[in-house]
Amino acid sequence: MAFTRATGKHRAPGRMTRRGANIAGVATLTAAGVIGTLGSPALAADLEAAVAEDTTPAAPDSPATPVRAIVIDDSLAAEIDAQADAQRLAAQQAAAAKAAAETAARAEAEAKRKAEARAKEIREDKERAARAAERERLNAYRLPVAGSPVTTGYRTGGGLWSSGSHSGVDFRAASGTSVVAVGAGTVVEAGWGGAYGNNVVIRMNDGTYTQYGHLSSVGVSVGQGVAPGTPVGVAGSTGNSTGPHLHFEARTSEEYGSDIDPVAYLRAHGVGV
Repeated sequence: MAFTRATGKHRAPGRMTRRGANIAGVATLTAAGVIGTLGSPALAADLEAAVAEDTTPAAPDSPATPVRAIVIDDSLAAEIDAQADAQRLAAQQAAAAKAAAETAARAEAEAKRKAEARAKEIREDKERAARAAERERLNAYRLPVAGSPVTTGYRTGGGLWSSGSHSGVDFRAASGTSVVAVGAGTVVEAGWGGAYGNNVVIRMNDGTYTQYGHLSSVGVSVGQGVAPGTPVGVAGSTGNSTGPHLHFEARTSEEYGSDIDPVAYLRAHGVGV
């Protein structure tokens, strides 16, 4: 195909031709398929109408091939340029939109990652706090009978005890009063204990032992784990007893005779007696 200036009476008298860069631009648009895919049917029709068969004879040494000449006026060329610019702008806008979407997706993913990390941190903090609270609860000590005073002190002498002195302390407790473990540990004795009547002995978590005597009934069994405040029985007056009360002992071992001062023991564990 060759681009030539229109001549002869068959061309419109006022039509202008675009040469040089304009014709080269049309050739480029034609080769790239832009003209054939113009968004405006009217523009495509105008361009088609501007293409005419030219019967200009070929040079003697050239093949006798008809030459198609394209004649484009200024308004049509401007419309073609505008269409090309619009396509480039649309492509740029699409690329910018895609980049913005990818940036937004990355930001959303990062925000989600941070939120999950923060939620995990909060959950772990709560779990640590719960474990700490549980340790504190298990390490806490309390009175075996809530709000009860000591009525008979440690090492009080008299004929009521076979050893000649009191091996523990007595807490005032009416029959049926709940008796609880003073701290966390494991039950090593639960049942009849001779002069102690119905009694419970607990090996505490710190390696010491506590005893609860003269119970009317026992509420735990050997091998059972207890926490501070776990009910172990009900106060009564079984065994060698002159009336309802709780006999409480603290020992360094399970054996009789290893007793230590129960009041000092409880105070050492933060209990006000």
